[in-house]
Amino acid sequence: MRKLIESCFVSLDGVVEGAEAWGAPYYTNDENRHHWNSKLQEADALLFGRVTFELFHGIGLKAQGDPYFDRIGSLPKFVASTTMREGSWNATLISNQAAEKIAELKSHPGKNILKYGNGGLDKTLMENNLIDEFNVSIFPVVVGKGRRLFEGVDTSHFKIKLGGVKQFSNGVVTLTYVHD
Repeated sequence: MRKLIESCFVSLDGVVEGAEAWGAPYYTNDENRHHWNSKLQEADALLFGRVTFELFHGIGLKAQGDPYFDRIGSLPKFVASTTMREGSWNATLISNQAAEKIAELKSHPGKNILKYGNGGLDKTLMENNLIDEFNVSIFPVVVGKGRRLFEGVDTSHFKIKLGGVKQFSNGVVTLTYVHD
């Protein structure tokens, strides 16, 4: 069975919203890009919510020739959305029964399924115990306001343990949590 790995950027004060703005000085250096590119190589499919997909799609189309975004562009993508009407950029829409369809994806042979971002889809994934691992990258920046990590998600039944720590020279720390 494939693992579903969620990878998200979080400010020191817990904000996940707007990471493309406040995180750019940190995730664009060679050390961080090498790490995240190696994680991307361990996946053969991507899962997105609509907002994160649209963000990556916009960046990816402009970043042709960048190995990281070329890899993202080449992978099959699954987008959970009730508002998108058609897929693009090698994406398949999941418009209903998301939990069942994602569980089915996980049951197929292959590498990891990597999910970027943190948002509304997480509620469904967590309620159905579909996330096998969290890679939470904490950035040394205080944002002050914005949507918080797992905001509105009941995490009381979710039992995880620390599986690893990766510290970067620029102050970013990636914590890996796995099911306990």
